[in-house]
Amino acid sequence: MSRPKKCRKVCCMPLIDKFAPVDYEGSDNTIIMTVDEYETIRLIDKKGFSQEECSRFMNVARTTIQNVYNSARKKLAEALVNGQALYISGGDYTICSKRELHSLCADCKAHNIE
Repeated sequence: MSRPKKCRKVCCMPLIDKFAPVDYEGSDNTIIMTVDEYETIRLIDKKGFSQEECSRFMNVARTTIQNVYNSARKKLAEALVNGQALYISGGDYTICSKRELHSLCADCKAHNIE
């Protein structure tokens, strides 16, 4: 029996969750990126976190982050190269609570809402 999936901590939901080429006419070839995959892209590529820092922030093992990150990058590449729509939805995650004190979460939108 396999272990249950551990929810990954996510700072907040993406403000924009649908992306498509300008001349996109819609098709069944839509790519779904999970919210936790989006968070790894945000933390590693945009914020400059290492995979180790990302794993601590999201409360999962570094190998889990590596797998999630690789999956997210593959989906991004597929959407860009093939001109497909990308939707961000689903996954195994929990949203960061405002009460959490985490040094890596200093710019978290949840912490900055007062």
